[in-house]
Amino acid sequence: MQGINFIAIDFETATRKRASICEAGICVVRNGKVAETRSWLIRPEGNYYSYWNMQIHGIRPSDTENAPEFPEIWTKITEYLGECPVLVAHNAIFDIGCIRHSLQFYHIKKPDITYYCSLRAARKLYNFDCNKLDYLCDQFEIPYRLHHRAGDDAEMCARLFLREIRDAAKCDHENMDFCNGKL
Repeated sequence: MQGINFIAIDFETATRKRASICEAGICVVRNGKVAETRSWLIRPEGNYYSYWNMQIHGIRPSDTENAPEFPEIWTKITEYLGECPVLVAHNAIFDIGCIRHSLQFYHIKKPDITYYCSLRAARKLYNFDCNKLDYLCDQFEIPYRLHHRAGDDAEMCARLFLREIRDAAKCDHENMDFCNGKL
């Protein structure tokens, strides 16, 4: 898988609002191999959390009360995007929506980025009754630690997308136009 480079991304939110990001995770893939996985806690606006969201990811206001806000972490993420402006997310509608809403909320210019959705790819390539990230990783024996933590989910997504590229019999992600879009 030489030449396949992308950044898988995942966000956890404090509330139902897409701009309430409380954790960001990335997994950098270089030449078809996982090269680096990072995650950052982020203090959402007002550091307010809904009960339901805390039940999903386990992140609490006390975890993020001293964390940086989105603009500081976005600056770090864009350093990675500078070398590879291609994102992959599982259920990209959610994660790309988090980026769009947060950029708008914080008045940050939207960069020119292409994205791919591993969920849309899975629905096209496979015939499973369920296409949740953890379920697909179980089916393909892709190891993971903590589902619904951004760094771990980003790495799960990266490994799944590499599998999807291989199963689609495409030489690179750029030919997977059935699951892509622009930020």
